[in-house]
Amino acid sequence: MTAALAAIGAAAYVVDDKGCIIAVNIRAQRLLARSAEELLGRDAHDLLHRDAHGHTIPASRCTMRPAFHARCTAQAAGEWFLRGDDSLLPVSWLLTPFGTGTQEATLVVFHRERPLAGDVHRPDSDPRPQPAAEGLTELERLALLAETTTTLTSTLDAQETQRRLVTLLVPRLADWAVIDLITEGAEVWRTAVVHAAGSALAHHEELEGPMPPVTEASAMPLSKALRGVASTLAGPTTYQGPPDSGIAVEQRRLFETTGIRSAAIVPLRSTRDVVGALTLGRGAERAAFTSGDLPLIEDIARRAALALDNARLYQRQRKVAQTMQSHLLPRLPSLGGLEMTARYLPAPGASQVGGDWYDAFRLSDGATALTIGDVVGHDLEAAAGMAQVRNMLRAYAWAHQDPPSRIVERLDEAVTHVTNVPMATMIFARVEREEPADWRLRWTNAGHPPPLLITRGGAAHYLNDGHGILLGTGTRTPRPDATVLLPPGSTLVLYTDGLIETHRHGLDEGLRRLGRHAAALAQRPLTVFADQLLRRVRPSDNDDDVALLALRTPAADDIG
Repeated sequence: MTAALAAIGAAAYVVDDKGCIIAVNIRAQRLLARSAEELLGRDAHDLLHRDAHGHTIPASRCTMRPAFHARCTAQAAGEWFLRGDDSLLPVSWLLTPFGTGTQEATLVVFHRERPLAGDVHRPDSDPRPQPAAEGLTELERLALLAETTTTLTSTLDAQETQRRLVTLLVPRLADWAVIDLITEGAEVWRTAVVHAAGSALAHHEELEGPMPPVTEASAMPLSKALRGVASTLAGPTTYQGPPDSGIAVEQRRLFETTGIRSAAIVPLRSTRDVVGALTLGRGAERAAFTSGDLPLIEDIARRAALALDNARLYQRQRKVAQTMQSHLLPRLPSLGGLEMTARYLPAPGASQVGGDWYDAFRLSDGATALTIGDVVGHDLEAAAGMAQVRNMLRAYAWAHQDPPSRIVERLDEAVTHVTNVPMATMIFARVEREEPADWRLRWTNAGHPPPLLITRGGAAHYLNDGHGILLGTGTRTPRPDATVLLPPGSTLVLYTDGLIETHRHGLDEGLRRLGRHAAALAQRPLTVFADQLLRRVRPSDNDDDVALLALRTPAADDIG
């Protein structure tokens, strides 16, 4: 919120749903002659709003209140704020809903309505409003910048950022908006050509796509903008001479096809690099752009470039995380008659990786190991800890033909001494075939939600035996083992607590919900079973990642 306010470029503060100031930028502090400490937590109306004579205005007569309560955008001029030095400040203001991510809030942007001699106005003087300028008023410009900041910073999707940018500018500032972006491979792509068609926006895909390369020698407006050199005004005649680059040829086609008569072309420059260029175009029915329009468009472009750059960084991190997770989570082995499937869903808003994991692998004595676990956290650090635990478990399980409890005891001791993993839960199990057609599960549970066993007929029960303390406590107590025979056609489900537990719902309720839905899905194909179980059981307010491992034994009539 603080960064968004600082980027607005005008005096602004944010109030909560009670009208108390919860954030303020430095411009507002200077204009109001009040520090943040004097403003934060105070009722904005009681502290600031006055009439032209310096008298307090009753809340019932506050011009901001109707829009504030209706959660809509409004603006007004010819009003007064009380400064910290007891002078009155004539202001124009804009009020608009502001998304903080955690609570309803309202953004108030204001500016000095007219200069004051000596920067002081005393009560009972004669206030005279400043006449409106041609085109956008100063308040409308500030409102547009504020709206641009709040709208573009609330998404990390590059395509959505472009869509929002175009919606903000067309037709408010222009009839056409064109966005050219520089890819990570240094290619130029025309990603948007949008026209105001009545009350709707029309996309012209025939003008979009790859563009010729940017040349250092080209002095044409778009080439200069894509190099970050300068903002320029352009028109059809700009590109009627001999083209000095392939981009100039494409620009001539753009002007001829669209009928643009006046254009402002500005760089999209973030703090790190130039990410592209923004072109705004007007037809013959509107006034041509002037050099006085460029500062506003450049300001908007800077905000858009920052949003696009942040979206790209997020997508890059997301791709790295997805690649990392795909390498961390294993391929399931073929088990000679047993079916197996697994699912992993990252925590909402996380980096596509986390501390939940599953694994299945052959052991040196021919049995199959199954495990599921949860290292505290759902970020890259948790994923790294998960990889350490999983790899050590594989090594111990392969090297030692011990009961599951003894393998986990060795692992717990290693976790405490050779990793940075604070705590972890897990189930480690062996699946062994007993001739002619029986399968036996032998397991130990280190503080993890219990396995769920569902018969082919839909009877579901939790395997609560074999339960011990979680890993990483430093407590050296013997761990128990448990054993169960898996009936023909039965389904075993191992899962992490993100599937069943949230802040609103406790563990018991989640276990009941999981058992009920698993029983109803008992005869579905295993892949459908797993997908439906996640869709039906995972809570809508889940804030944790989820791992699920499901195994099904052959039905009696499939054995032969």
